[in-house]
Amino acid sequence: MPEDARGELLDGRFEYRPLKDGRVVVSWYGRPVTTLSGRDAARFLSRVEGVDDHAAQLVMARVTGNFRRGNERPARRH
Repeated sequence: MPEDARGELLDGRFEYRPLKDGRVVVSWYGRPVTTLSGRDAARFLSRVEGVDDHAAQLVMARVTGNFRRGNERPARRH
């Protein structure tokens, strides 16, 4: 599993909420970002079950696509 080298996910910016119909809503700072359903929702729940909060943050960052790969430059250097 990838690591959070800069410690940006320590503030708990991602949250998830399983719904009664089997879907899972993943939020970023309280705003819904993505909704997983079916096989994706089941796979997500199995990945976050039993892991610590930081590892769950990494999984949520990955499923939302909000995962910096380390090769982006800050905008002011362009």
